Amino acid sequence: MSPLSEAQIRNYRLRPLEKVDLETVVRWFQDVEDLSLFDRTSRVPLNHWQTEDAWKDVIDGSHAGCKCWFVVETAEGLPLGLTGLEAISNINRDAVIPLFVDKSARRMGIGIRAAALTLDFAFRQLGLHRITSYYRADNHSTRDLVSRLGCQVEGNMRQAWFADGRYHDMVVVGILQQEWSKRREELAKELSNNITISFGDGASDSWCWPPRGAKLD
Repeated sequence: MSPLSEAQIRNYRLRPLEKVDLETVVRWFQDVEDLSLFDRTSRVPLNHWQTEDAWKDVIDGSHAGCKCWFVVETAEGLPLGLTGLEAISNINRDAVIPLFVDKSARRMGIGIRAAALTLDFAFRQLGLHRITSYYRADNHSTRDLVSRLGCQVEGNMRQAWFADGRYHDMVVVGILQQEWSKRREELAKELSNNITISFGDGASDSWCWPPRGAKLD
């Protein structure tokens, strides 16, 4: 197989959410269809000022110990998605992982790589023991993504998510550190390196997905 040309390679970055990113967040979540599919707690699209108030603790760092959010962006600085960790517990060593990708960038492999890099961050940098996630039962894209990450279905909350005029089941999934340690090696072999996501510019090989460096414990 011939080496990939520069035109075929796409490098993306993961960086902390900034106040300037809220303009993009407003646009993303004024799409009512996406809002009802990805956010169980909100049904009303917010304007810029309401969004700024809702994200105030993330931007000013007042709750830095219990949450962190990252933007996925192109090499040119165009935001394409969000990921991060919510409800971080230093006692139970767990957290919840959210993930959102702009409609224009879905089905490109960005979401799975961003989520994998976030799991690495959760387990290797923060020393967490488990990660939880949940999704609307009819959200098959999220179902397939978390399954590919190695998350196990841990419960089905019946009719817990109201959207589109009816109640949907909500599926709860989780993954333990030791499960991710095993699954990450398999996933790294499955993903091509024509799309990569790393923490910032010039990140080391070990903070890139798929990993470029030696095998990590």
